[in-house]
Amino acid sequence: MSIVPASTSASKKSRPQVNLTVVRREQLAPQMVRIVAGGDGFADFVNNGFVDRYVKIVFPQPGIQYPSPLDLWSIRETMPREQWPFTRTYTLRWVDTAACELAIDFVVHGDEGLAGPWAARAEPGDTLTFTGPGGAYNPDPEADWYLFAGDEAALPAIAACIESLPAEAAGVAFLEVDSDADIQPIAAPAGLELHWLFRRGVPAGQSNLLVQAVAEADWPAGRVDVFAHGERGYMKALRDVLFVQRGLERKQVSLSGYWARGRVEDVFQAEKKLPVGQI
Repeated sequence: MSIVPASTSASKKSRPQVNLTVVRREQLAPQMVRIVAGGDGFADFVNNGFVDRYVKIVFPQPGIQYPSPLDLWSIRETMPREQWPFTRTYTLRWVDTAACELAIDFVVHGDEGLAGPWAARAEPGDTLTFTGPGGAYNPDPEADWYLFAGDEAALPAIAACIESLPAEAAGVAFLEVDSDADIQPIAAPAGLELHWLFRRGVPAGQSNLLVQAVAEADWPAGRVDVFAHGERGYMKALRDVLFVQRGLERKQVSLSGYWARGRVEDVFQAEKKLPVGQI
């Protein structure tokens, strides 16, 4: 089955293109790679006020001739959709405006996918092209405590959110990964507990650890602010835990499926418009 690049409602104005240069690659865990990028193109990066900033990384299709320099928005206006470059969505782990650098963490599963293999082979001097950033979440400063829940795909966003909290913040985070080799340092406030959940070989998206941990947790008193992101099936199950079991209001919860087991992103994005993709 041929995969057609995902459609988009974004525009050149809302998601400008940024061309950066890879500065270094860091191996964070057996299946997690960090790419730090910067250079002259950083001047085109327009920061927004959200802590869950995400970008759409551009991957030209092999065998198709694109105008040079590559301009994604021009391509989308002048070429048929089946020839558009593919894009993949990734959260910015951190942005250092003083150093004119930013970091993106990639889950790598061998040669599977587009972004992971690219990140695993990226070298200083390579080009990283993306559009954005987008974003929607900031921790509620009026909350009494914070709850974070997610898998590897959501780990960069959750870590960025946690590190944005004030020193006096309290809460709990449930982070599902494969093993203790996947634990990463997160500069969390002293009052926020980090709980790492290990699948121990169970494929990502096929575990019940994350949902069970949130459902069975002892919740502190007071108003909670929730950030739960990750595999679509997990998020659908957590929707019931948060809204039905716990009776939370919609404005207390940021709930989003970042990916779906057995789906490439273009299919996953298309399914968001269908009942199967609704969260």
